[in-house]
Amino acid sequence: MSELSTNDESRYDLGLLFTDGMPDLDDASGYRGAVAARAAGITYRQLDYWARTALVEPTVRGAAGSGSQRLYGFRDILVLKLVKRLLDTGISLQQIRTAINQLREAGINDLAQTTLMSDGASVYLCTSNDEVIDLVSRGQGVFGIAVGKVLREVEHTLVDIDSTVADPADELAARRAARKAV
Repeated sequence: MSELSTNDESRYDLGLLFTDGMPDLDDASGYRGAVAARAAGITYRQLDYWARTALVEPTVRGAAGSGSQRLYGFRDILVLKLVKRLLDTGISLQQIRTAINQLREAGINDLAQTTLMSDGASVYLCTSNDEVIDLVSRGQGVFGIAVGKVLREVEHTLVDIDSTVADPADELAARRAARKAV
């Protein structure tokens, strides 16, 4: 178990976060912002703010000027969902930013077995059941987020969204065509 400190301001390579135990997806494919926001359970405004402030940046394609579309990969959507869960528990955005950076630095090997725990002030990364039990027995753990469960939720949500939107990468073009037809 390692405590995720709040003093580290440096940024880490986006590719290190959530690489093991995850679906191996084509780097060129991704989901537009509206689909990513919906899958993560956040508003498009939150998504845009988090991208502009580099909390969670799209790894498939970033914005390149007015009118360009960001494309988010599966791992990005998982991180968005984790950030949302941490916010819902009352953790500050500054604390979450530090936790995400620390997770990137740690390069977690088996994400499905990882749990994020917090005592309300600090966020802890637990990679085994023994670490979770140790943290709780010391009275430090107030809540925990099982990353593997969140991973499965994101997968299911994306499957559901894919069934309602024929091609998530072309969602905007479909809306424009529908407007022209009216």
